[in-house]
Amino acid sequence: MVEFDDISSSSLDTSDDDLLTRELSLIVDKGQEPIRIDKFLVNRVERISRTKFQYAAEAGSLMVNGKSVKASYKVQPLDEIFLQIPMPLGYESIKPENIPLNIIYQDEEILLINKPPGLVVHPGVGNFTGTLVNALLYHVAQLAKSKDTVKPGIVHRLDKDTSGVMIVAKDEYSLAFLAKQFFDKTNERKYIALVWGDLLDETGFVESFIGRDKHDRKKMASYSDENYGKYSYTAYKVIKRFGYVTLIECELKTGRTHQIRVHMASIGHPVFNDKRYGGDKICKGTIFSKYKQFVDNCFQVCPRQALHAATLGIIHPKHQEKMCFEAILPEDMMLLIEKWSVYVENRF
Repeated sequence: MVEFDDISSSSLDTSDDDLLTRELSLIVDKGQEPIRIDKFLVNRVERISRTKFQYAAEAGSLMVNGKSVKASYKVQPLDEIFLQIPMPLGYESIKPENIPLNIIYQDEEILLINKPPGLVVHPGVGNFTGTLVNALLYHVAQLAKSKDTVKPGIVHRLDKDTSGVMIVAKDEYSLAFLAKQFFDKTNERKYIALVWGDLLDETGFVESFIGRDKHDRKKMASYSDENYGKYSYTAYKVIKRFGYVTLIECELKTGRTHQIRVHMASIGHPVFNDKRYGGDKICKGTIFSKYKQFVDNCFQVCPRQALHAATLGIIHPKHQEKMCFEAILPEDMMLLIEKWSVYVENRF
């Protein structure tokens, strides 16, 4: 029997997203008699229901010898099984809270919100109340269809201080279906960021391996050696130049923790007011009293990293059609951009 905690955690991270998904791989014993794979897995893996395995199979996340199989597939000796499965956190004891949500879209399967900055996605150490999950349980828990876990299901997450579009699944199948899209990087994710400096080209990309910083475990770092991290690719294009800062759009081709923040910092253009990666100080421009005062005022207007998840494109779990959702910029970033626009007009 495989313990739940023994299942290896796949670091399915997006820029500021941690996909709440786990992966499991195992080889069937030589003497195994043919048996449905969902029954086989229930007997081998603790604390995961047969229903979860069935939904994973429907979503194409259950594979044998490199090919997707149905839950009715009968395992054979020495079969190599690989499984990607969403594993919601233990929300059973979390209390619903009447926290307002900016809902972009919802139907019977999915819910999309524009997450405001400052909102933690799910409870954890130091954050047991006031989270997005607390709000979801208040507003949509009655729509949950699964009996073995509390819904709606968190597919991915944004950092507390990153705003923007997030998707939530309302049933087990939708959770598995969407989790596979994030895992396979088949969805579309675009972010808006204000970064320090005047980028040389109108378009470009950053390509590296992202892993834990060797000196600070709370940070991620960009490496050229694949032994120190996972492959990551961020494409960017300039939206507007302000001289000392630039407004850009970033499109994720992979998804790693803090990907945009790490990549932009690695090329000398940290996200504006990103405390963790050096964007919370004057990086470009002569430091004189009036300019310093202006930048300090900008930090106060947007007291977090100026990063916003603007677009999310997915294939709908039920009707299989592509849908694209946009989240408008929050007030703090709009005011920040306006301040830099006025500064450039007066300065230059």
